Amino acid sequence: MQQRSRLGRVIDRQQQFESSIEDAGVLFEFAEGGDDGSSVKELRALLERLEHEVGEAETEMLLGGEHDALNAICTIHPGAGGTESQDWAEMLLKMYLKWAERRGFKTEIIEYQPGEEAGLKSVTFRVEGEYAYGLLSAEAGVHRLVRISPFDQAARRHTSFASLFVYPEIDENIEVEINEKDLRVDTYRSTGAGGQHINTTDSAVRITHLPTGIVVSCQNQRSQHQNRAVAMQVLRAKLYELELEKQRAATAALEANKADISFGSQIRNYVLAPYRLVKDARTKLERGDVDSVLAGDIDDFIKAYLLARRAA
Repeated sequence: MQQRSRLGRVIDRQQQFESSIEDAGVLFEFAEGGDDGSSVKELRALLERLEHEVGEAETEMLLGGEHDALNAICTIHPGAGGTESQDWAEMLLKMYLKWAERRGFKTEIIEYQPGEEAGLKSVTFRVEGEYAYGLLSAEAGVHRLVRISPFDQAARRHTSFASLFVYPEIDENIEVEINEKDLRVDTYRSTGAGGQHINTTDSAVRITHLPTGIVVSCQNQRSQHQNRAVAMQVLRAKLYELELEKQRAATAALEANKADISFGSQIRNYVLAPYRLVKDARTKLERGDVDSVLAGDIDDFIKAYLLARRAA
C-alpha cells in the first residue's frame, strides 16, 4: 500500500506538470499578444515554480534504492579538536534541521550530549519524510570546516571535522530479531534543559547490544518506558543497517564514507576564512554563498552526488 501510494503521487505530479506546461503556453500567447505585462509576470513566476518542482522530482527519480523512501535516523559526532569540532558538529546539526524544515520534513532529537564549553559531543536525530533516508545518505561522511576560531583569543585559523552517519528507519513490518539476553539496559537521569521530569528520575535509557557493541540512548521522552521504546527502535535500525553493510561489503561504498574523522577523509569542505567557499570533494561542486548552505540550502549538493553515483 505504501508503494502504491508513492507511485500514485508520482503519477499525480506528472499530471500537474503537464497542466502547468499547458498554462504556461496560454500565458505565453497572452504575453505575445501584448497585454499589460501581467501575463509576463505570471508566466515567470509559474516557470520558476515549475523548474523548482521538476528539479525535486528529478532528484527523487534518482532514488531507487530499497530503503531510499524511508525515514532517516542520523548521528553526528565531532572529530578531534575539542571545543572547535564540537561547535562545528552543532553547526552541522542546525544545517540539517533547517534543510529538513525547508523540505517540510519532521525532525526529532532522540539523544543529545552537549559539549563541555560549546557545541555537542554527539547527537542522534530522526528525520521523517518521503525519501529522507535516500537524500540524507548522500550527505553521510566527514565534513571539514576552516574558519577563524571564535574560541581563540589570538584569532587564528582552525580546521575542524565532524561526521554524519545515516541509517534507514526500519519499517515495523520488517522484523529484526533482538534477543533480550543480548541486551544490557542502564537507566540514568537526563541531562540538559527540559521539563519537570528532567533530572528528577532515572528516566533516560541506555541500551548496549552485547554481540555487536552497539550502544543507543534516549532521554527526551517523559517516561523510562517511552525512552526504552524509542531506543529499541534506533537499535533495530542500526542492527539492520549492520546487516546491509555486510551485504554491501563487496563494494565497500558505505565504509568509504565512514572513514576517520580527520584530514583527507572529508566529503565536503566549508571554508569561511581566508575566503568563503563550500566545495564537495566528490563532485567538485562549489558554492560561494556559505551562509545559505549552512542555513540548509544543500539540495544541489545532494542532487550532484546522486547524479554522479548513477553515472558511476
